[in-house]
Amino acid sequence: MIDIFLKGGPIMYPLLACSIISLTVIIERLLFWGREDMRRNQPLVDEILELCRVGDWEAVRIKAAGSKDYVIKILISGILHREFSMTKAMETASADEIRRMRRYLNVLDTLITVSPLLGIFGTVIGIITSFEILGSSGIEHPQAVTAGIAQALITTATGLGIAILAVFPYNYFNSRVEYAVLGIEKSTTSLEILYEKLNHSVAEGVEETN
Repeated sequence: MIDIFLKGGPIMYPLLACSIISLTVIIERLLFWGREDMRRNQPLVDEILELCRVGDWEAVRIKAAGSKDYVIKILISGILHREFSMTKAMETASADEIRRMRRYLNVLDTLITVSPLLGIFGTVIGIITSFEILGSSGIEHPQAVTAGIAQALITTATGLGIAILAVFPYNYFNSRVEYAVLGIEKSTTSLEILYEKLNHSVAEGVEETN
């Protein structure tokens, strides 16, 4: 591997940096989603929504205390601001959570684009080197010419390899974000409907009393 790396020429160093950064981002995101999966508690989300249906806000506070589930944190943000703007509060909290889920994905996306371009750049440099040697020494030293061609092929293969191996986890992480967004929208919409029904019931009760 070291011999192949050295034959690839100077472009192999930025390609090495791209591969290290890509691997670091992939590992960090895998750990992030593993941690978030452990924190998810859908039964508790359902229980909180049921308590909201009857307007038992104190029980909601007790149940949600200490929870690190991102859906629960968003719902609690809306509940705390229910008398002012529940929807706006949940939108802001949702934006913060989604931003946290998308962290470093733009870096991975950039590396997927840049790595093949660096490989092509290395290819061009290798071919230029081969033609320079061919022009100065003719075909008397074919091994020198083939060295430049080898450099061209190695950098291209490396750049494509980095991009191919990075695109699968990138798409996976994007799908996880989309799935999380759907879950957030479902829960927040349910809370808004339940709160409107509760207010409507309270208003009808007041009218009947009067």
